[in-house]
Amino acid sequence: MTDRSRLPAAPTRGVALPNPLGRRAVVIGAGSFGTAVAVLLARGGFRTTLQTRTAEQAEQLREAGENARYLAGVPLPQNLRIDTIDAGPGRAEFVFLGVPSAHLGDAVDRLEAGGLGPRAKVVSLSKGLVPPHGVSPTALLSDRFGASRVACIGGPAHAREMVNHGAGLVASSTDEELAATIAAVFLRAGVVCEHTDDPTGVELAGAAKNAAALAAGATEGQGLNAAGAAAGHIFTEVWRLAERQGAHPSSFIGLAGTGDLVATALAPQSRNRRAGELLAAGVPGAEIPGRVGQAIEAFESVPLLSEALRRNGIDAPVTTGLVQLIHGTVPLEEWVALVRTTVPPPARWGGGERAGRLRRWWSGLLRALGLRRDPAPALPAPARVAPALPVGAGGDAAERDARPRGEPTSTDAPGSTSGGGPGADGPTVTAAASDVDDAPSSGTASAAPDHRPPGDGA
Repeated sequence: MTDRSRLPAAPTRGVALPNPLGRRAVVIGAGSFGTAVAVLLARGGFRTTLQTRTAEQAEQLREAGENARYLAGVPLPQNLRIDTIDAGPGRAEFVFLGVPSAHLGDAVDRLEAGGLGPRAKVVSLSKGLVPPHGVSPTALLSDRFGASRVACIGGPAHAREMVNHGAGLVASSTDEELAATIAAVFLRAGVVCEHTDDPTGVELAGAAKNAAALAAGATEGQGLNAAGAAAGHIFTEVWRLAERQGAHPSSFIGLAGTGDLVATALAPQSRNRRAGELLAAGVPGAEIPGRVGQAIEAFESVPLLSEALRRNGIDAPVTTGLVQLIHGTVPLEEWVALVRTTVPPPARWGGGERAGRLRRWWSGLLRALGLRRDPAPALPAPARVAPALPVGAGGDAAERDARPRGEPTSTDAPGSTSGGGPGADGPTVTAAASDVDDAPSSGTASAAPDHRPPGDGA
């Protein structure tokens, strides 16, 4: 791929977004991703300052015109200012926190001490959880600043590729204008960015993908099936936690979840995947960050995920086993055996679970328009005809004929079926009616057309 100094603006397809031009922004943290975000914000029209940890690092970036340590070969825009975090947020309208989630609390304390404006928005760039209780970054920020001032960024976004060729970002906030403004500046810089109202889902999806990429990297040498199972188990376990906290399934299915997981699992330069490979090679977990040269967020977030899952009463054997692998208390062979033999909980069949908000809304709308009728009452079960018996086995023919229709014979065990039911040559296959909340019960038919909400599969 050939580097490009500037990407064309991404098409918005008629979506009305706020104008980002001239807004002031500060990016705290000059690692690879923080630097890439600062470059794109400057391209997109924000008056941007990238703040480094030390004055020496700031001077190196000014003199070289690039971040030679973390993002070599990517020129810094001339309109991008370089300063240190000691300068504080100043009059910034947006503060992007490009620091590891483990240090987010310290960064927030510094922001408040530095005079953060009462209306300034704070955006988390980390894909981990905050110790000691494993809360999501936006949960911590919302407690300090209010949810309407807080957002996060997710999605597949390898730093070098993002600035040269684009990415698939997600800007999420409970405040629509804030999410839309962030999306607008990235789109203007040439990077696709959707905006959503599910920061919890986006952040937990990011934490899940880091854990899943670490697990896949540790397991890949034992087989691709094992690697895929490890990632799938962890994603499923973390989704149950996200669901408890009100997250949307689309955050895990879309760019912030599976999109980011695929990008991380496939990337040879991925820190989390590389860390998993080193674990499989027998390198102690404590030595791996030094070998990789950057913090491994999964090493910090996986134990926090495991604890959060435990506190919420969610069975998570694979995530728990991954913690033990990181700490060196379980050998690789035992970890792989755990992955290969773990059976997920069965699906929740039928209508016992409350339908999602979209499905309930869609069904109510169809009823209001007269396009869907309530299900008809279930019909009685059809009478069961007793099988013919040879003479002398269960009475003669006249005695059998005298029984009421449908009464079981002496050969019918309680709960058994005659003919093709369970217990015969094979199971009976029935149509599932769990896709809609008002589907007819088994054995009944509805004359109403099957109008499903957008995105529902058959």
